[in-house]
Amino acid sequence: MTTNTEQLTGQSILAGERTTGTGRTVNGYNPATNEPLEPGYSLIDTDQLKIATTAAAEAFDSFRALDPEKHAAFLEAIADNIEAVGEELVERAMVETGLPAARLNGERGRTTGQLRLFAKVVRQGDFRGVRIDPALPDRTPLPRVDIRQRKIPLGPVAVFGASNFPLAFSTAGGDTASALAAGCPVVFKAHNAHPGTSEIVGRAITQAVADAGLHPGVFSLVYGPGASIGQALVADPAIKAVGFTGSRSGGTALMATAAARPEPIPVYAEMSAINPVIFFEGALAEDPEGHAKAYLGSVTGSSGQLCTAPGLVFVPSGAAGDAFAKAIAPVTATSVGQTMLTEGIYTAWSEGVAALESQDGVELLGRGTQGESENAPAPAIFASGVKQLVNNPVLQEEIFGAASLVIRYNSPEELSNTLSKLEGQLTATLQLNDSDHQAAAQVLPILETKAGRILINGWPTGVEVGDAMVHGGPFPATSAPQTTSVGTLAIERFLRPVAYQNFPEALLPQPLATDNPWKLNRRVDGTLKLAGE
Repeated sequence: MTTNTEQLTGQSILAGERTTGTGRTVNGYNPATNEPLEPGYSLIDTDQLKIATTAAAEAFDSFRALDPEKHAAFLEAIADNIEAVGEELVERAMVETGLPAARLNGERGRTTGQLRLFAKVVRQGDFRGVRIDPALPDRTPLPRVDIRQRKIPLGPVAVFGASNFPLAFSTAGGDTASALAAGCPVVFKAHNAHPGTSEIVGRAITQAVADAGLHPGVFSLVYGPGASIGQALVADPAIKAVGFTGSRSGGTALMATAAARPEPIPVYAEMSAINPVIFFEGALAEDPEGHAKAYLGSVTGSSGQLCTAPGLVFVPSGAAGDAFAKAIAPVTATSVGQTMLTEGIYTAWSEGVAALESQDGVELLGRGTQGESENAPAPAIFASGVKQLVNNPVLQEEIFGAASLVIRYNSPEELSNTLSKLEGQLTATLQLNDSDHQAAAQVLPILETKAGRILINGWPTGVEVGDAMVHGGPFPATSAPQTTSVGTLAIERFLRPVAYQNFPEALLPQPLATDNPWKLNRRVDGTLKLAGE
């Protein structure tokens, strides 16, 4: 398979202008062979970064004032442009990440789908949070003046591309889409593991900005080292919020920089989770071997490089649990390692597995075979006990990749006590049937305090993009557990409320005008009034 790289420039796009960086040049790598890919990408310096952040600040006022139809059409144009690229996008992403075409085609569909979903959100307008308390001049003992509230965008947002989702959590992914939908310009820092993919999508966004006649500072794509350009981006006074998906160390470093600014800003970081899955006796007894196969499929999908992969599984003691544990070895033996995203991620996986395997009380339940390509480790499943899990923090550390730990528990009380000692998680899953409802009810209050999404049956890998989804959770799963990075509620991260007291009609913003020109649903004197009423 060949990929046309002639149109790739290896340059950043700063407010619509292709710009050669003054720093060193880096290449993407094919993780299946460890061979460098052309072109090389020149890294910008902090002075060049300032071009992007200054332009974003200059673009803010006009961008946030867009009427809903033009704003929504802009988001749809980005989606159209990404689709118009054709197979070149998927082919480039394949060689940069080692991910298969089917996975990347699905990810492209998710990327364009969430852009169009946010276009609907913009047209519908509930995210503006309009509330109107009309004046009550005759109220006693004190009259009430007219007070109106809406939510406005925070300002320019810095977004960091994720290594494991070169499309859906990258250049035009969820953080970018929700920030643009909120009315915030975006300065996007590309992940150096898939620079060509980022450039292709960055061009699609830049073209949509130009075609809509928007200020070019609405979007910039920058290439640079995280330790300097990434930190400088978060520290820049023009930036008002940060979206990040990556490691706990990377996320907490950005959080520290954001908190140390003269004007601290929020960092919405999705970081680390082991996503516990809990089997109850009734469900497990029905088909322990089938459950073992489904478990392995969730652990090994995308080489385990999913933020919702089940890194920890609780299984009851007894015959059903024994059958499940016994089935792991033959099921895992049939698995073959898949190419991981980068050599660095492969190395970190290897070190994590070695550390886990060396702990007292940890045994190997099953191991697959190494893949034929580079960076394709053999999947591995381990087992240990409740005491070891609670007392040894190594057993609770995320291993990003195809590895997981099975924990046997002896009673519902022991299970509840153990779950209460876990860190925050993106997901928690209960495998149960009707006979397990009472046992499940005991742990649900605990899991509500630990996870952003609780599943009954099924497996946590795979995140639906919609209105009800929550992809978040208590630290260290995320830095802001009151928010989500997936679904329409993600737009709320980049908004803040403003009240307008005693404003004359001529000065009211359009969403608050008495005649409701944007046809918004609004809460008037505490009662929801639909746009048509």
